[in-house]
Amino acid sequence: MIKKDYAGLGKEERIQEAFKLYESFGDADYIGEPVSQMEHMCQAAQLAESEGYDESVILAAFFHDIGHLFAQQEKLEEMDGFGVLDHEKIGADFLRDLGFPELMAKLVESHVQAKRYLTFKYPAYYEKLSEASKQTLRFQGGVMTAAEAAEFESDPDHHLILKMREWDERAKETSVPVPDLSGYKSMARNILSSN
Repeated sequence: MIKKDYAGLGKEERIQEAFKLYESFGDADYIGEPVSQMEHMCQAAQLAESEGYDESVILAAFFHDIGHLFAQQEKLEEMDGFGVLDHEKIGADFLRDLGFPELMAKLVESHVQAKRYLTFKYPAYYEKLSEASKQTLRFQGGVMTAAEAAEFESDPDHHLILKMREWDERAKETSVPVPDLSGYKSMARNILSSN
């Protein structure tokens, strides 16, 4: 990904940088799923909000797959047509560069590791994955080893990371209305003001 210097941008300009990817490319297909990128990420955020999480977690759910949107404007390595390789790291680094809290970036960066963990801990979980998610697992390191799983479990945020994964898996429903993005922009404004 081409690095851009966001340090000189004001808060509103940084918010614009984050949301213009959605506004420009949100209608793109969500890599083999029956929803668009925008529908998927809004549904994940709505699930987090419905469970009473704070704005930083809701916004992390909204941004969790933002790394895939970079492929619409830059040539990035892909996973056999199933999205961008290392999209979770691309998205997390983008959020860090914009000045969002580390927890948000961590949740975005870790949602793929959660899939790897769950396929280790609960082998039947693999069968519940969509075909696209099964295909991407091959590129994402496959099922965790016991040592990797123990390290994952030692992270104090691992329960929240698993929630992020749950929302990611559930956010693939058709015909769910997409909310106005102004609410998420307002959350971003609040978070950047206090960070």
